[in-house]
Amino acid sequence: MTRIVCIGESMVEMAPLETPGTYRMGFAGDTLNTAWYLAKLLGDRARVDYFTAVGTDPVSDQMLDFLTQEAIGTANILRRSDRTLGLYMIQLQNGERSFSYWRGQSAARTLAQSGQDIATALRGADIAYFSGITIAILSQHDRETLMTALEEFSTSGGEIVFDPNLRPKLWTTPQDMTQAIMDAARLSDIVLPSYEDEATWFGDQSPEDTARRYAQHGAGIVVVKNGPGEMIVHSDAGLSRHQPEKVSAVIDTTAAGDSFNAGFLASYIAGGPLDQAIAAGARLAARVVTYRGALVEEAVLGHELAG
Repeated sequence: MTRIVCIGESMVEMAPLETPGTYRMGFAGDTLNTAWYLAKLLGDRARVDYFTAVGTDPVSDQMLDFLTQEAIGTANILRRSDRTLGLYMIQLQNGERSFSYWRGQSAARTLAQSGQDIATALRGADIAYFSGITIAILSQHDRETLMTALEEFSTSGGEIVFDPNLRPKLWTTPQDMTQAIMDAARLSDIVLPSYEDEATWFGDQSPEDTARRYAQHGAGIVVVKNGPGEMIVHSDAGLSRHQPEKVSAVIDTTAAGDSFNAGFLASYIAGGPLDQAIAAGARLAARVVTYRGALVEEAVLGHELAG
């Protein structure tokens, strides 16, 4: 059975309901969203674990209970008595979302203080999945600790999947961000960038430029997401083009990229050909954006995997 460890920040999510001024509380975060969809899609085909740090307070306990109920492993999650979960609130306008964050005391910022903790979490895993947000919330020292642990994991035969997920507000300077992103990409076998972000912060003139840049830094597979536009994929077969699922009515784009990553990886892990894995990711994302919030149970009902 394939074992996947998703590494990152779990947060309290306040998602707007249809009645103005009302919100639903849940738990989310970019890598947690992907872990949740992976667990739903793969079922007993794989084991999905989550690695982060949380508090010892009731809301942290509630989040751990939620993950356990959703069949996501929590055995290696760290507990910090002086911290808690971060929180974010979603605002929507015409289907596009913006966020307000409260993460100053987020325990997840301490997830990489010990290389041994990371090594323990990755022991026996086949795939490690992390993102640009994962590394953005860490101190420079802890980021280096995580990179060292992932490099050792790769050397021992593990596969690394990385979503750059560029969030400049989490970084001291754009230069710090782009340098750290490329350092992480160099360790990764699969990179899943979004073209709009890459064009803004790396100056890429086309999705092809983004795909080639990551491939030149060592990624075996690069899937460049492009919203409703054409996706570009770089693999051993060279460049290929893929059209995403059409969406008639976008309600909320929260977790669109995270769910794409999960749909793609689930099909890839199940043995699906690359083009079918890309289609599976696009199909799932197309359903997710027609609902509110990050974790959409209805979106995974009846979702079929290749392989």
